[in-house]
Amino acid sequence: MPRYSSRYGASSSSFSFGPGPLSTALKFLIGANVALFVAQLVVGPSLTYAFGLMPSAVIRDLRVWQLVTYMFLHGGVLHILFNMLALWMFGTELERMWGTRYFLKFYFVTGIGAAVLTVLFSLLPFDFAEALRGSVVIGASGAIYGLLLAFGMYFPDRPIYMYLVFPIPAKYFVMIMGALAFYASLGESGVANATHLGGLVVGYLYLKSGGAHPLSEIKYRYLKWKINRVRKKFDVYSGGRRNDWDRRVH
Repeated sequence: MPRYSSRYGASSSSFSFGPGPLSTALKFLIGANVALFVAQLVVGPSLTYAFGLMPSAVIRDLRVWQLVTYMFLHGGVLHILFNMLALWMFGTELERMWGTRYFLKFYFVTGIGAAVLTVLFSLLPFDFAEALRGSVVIGASGAIYGLLLAFGMYFPDRPIYMYLVFPIPAKYFVMIMGALAFYASLGESGVANATHLGGLVVGYLYLKSGGAHPLSEIKYRYLKWKINRVRKKFDVYSGGRRNDWDRRVH
């Protein structure tokens, strides 16, 4: 979105569009997505079926590469256009803050994690999950939703223009998108929305765990819940004054 900025040493009245120029990492990601989209147009549906995410194929035929390759395929010009635009708008500032290595790690962890959760979601004993099991999911949206979640956590009050018209603080925008993805994933039209929701969940767990594996954060939360239950059951409380360094349980 257009804005006035002096971030790069220009005068306070200089005009810039968006978050800034493309970094090497973003050029690589966008270039890979565009190249494979062109390959889809040339080769046809066979490429999509071979490298798109089909949960039943991952489970039955162990096509584990689909957990990664689906991120670089798209279903049309508008699909790839909006995903790459979002990657640029939200990814640029996050990479600048995190550094390229952590940014790429977060991008692939959320994208692959969203795919894993999609496969697990497809195993639920419901009709919408069964429909998802035999569908082909493509697009970078799982990773993009992870970036959106991170942007909302680091810049909660930064305005995001919904439909390019209505300014909404990033924290509320993420909540709205998460709620829509959750609601849509429960309906028959929620094939890709399960992956969107997965990107939000994995991104949150990854950031809250300080970059550890998302499963480690789940295990930590579960153990913490069990400990708190035991404390309440046996009337165990943390002793000492609030400012004591060496607090003990007695």
